Amino acid sequence: MREVGAGRTPLPVDLNSGQKPFQISARPMNPNPDYTIDAFHRGAFHLVQPANKGHRAGLDAMLLAGAVPKGFSGRVADLGAGAGAAGFAVAARCPAASVLLVEHAAEMVGCARQSRDLPANTGLAGRIDVLQADVELSGPARKSAGLADRSFDFIIMNPPFNAARDRATPDQLKRAAHVMTEGLFERWIRTASAIGRARAEVAIIARPASLADILAALEGRFGSPRCLPIHPRPDAEAIRIIVRARKGARGALTLAAPLILHEGGGRDFTMRSDAIINGRETLFVE
Repeated sequence: MREVGAGRTPLPVDLNSGQKPFQISARPMNPNPDYTIDAFHRGAFHLVQPANKGHRAGLDAMLLAGAVPKGFSGRVADLGAGAGAAGFAVAARCPAASVLLVEHAAEMVGCARQSRDLPANTGLAGRIDVLQADVELSGPARKSAGLADRSFDFIIMNPPFNAARDRATPDQLKRAAHVMTEGLFERWIRTASAIGRARAEVAIIARPASLADILAALEGRFGSPRCLPIHPRPDAEAIRIIVRARKGARGALTLAAPLILHEGGGRDFTMRSDAIINGRETLFVE
């Protein structure tokens, strides 16, 4: 067994700890060595992912999925889904929820569809659909692509949030998943607002430096934002934020208690972070 790497910009956490957040195994029976079949939530679901290129899902996706309340029973859109890790995690955590995985890259769409069809995911397959579409489309083009207005109760997104100068890579599939362009949050949150029903919620994972851009994009669309910072250790700066807001709400920004991934100098995940990234607890205290 080997462990999944931690998101598009690796979190400074030790994935060799005794409390493994999730594990993968490159199955010997896998006929295509260019792909792996990876187990998440301690085997609750499995993903087909490119072995050596593109974005490989990790902690970011599991933390984002934890922003959806446990027991949620509505329709969820996972924008920029990649292979579908966050959306699959929501479906595994919330047995009454249905999920649409929205991804632009054809290869990742293929992975998501193969994942849905894995025998190990039979219990989830009926509640997961996959759509190849550009999240940044607007108006009639967006509707024609299959993203109808006012059709989702919760929207989650893990958009590219690395600056172009960060982590330059010749891997075009990875670059598309990692590198943000100017105005990205405005365009993605515009789509979330259009496809969200009345009082739909949105959850976004990003770097702390993007908070101002996220709040500006939420303005007039989603209100009462709650920002939850994620710290690798109690004395370290936050390396991720998750912002959750509700369509049509008007409340001011509030800061939720932070999530600490590790205690002190130890290598194990905290009980709470381990529970969240394995689908046993909700990130936000309701």
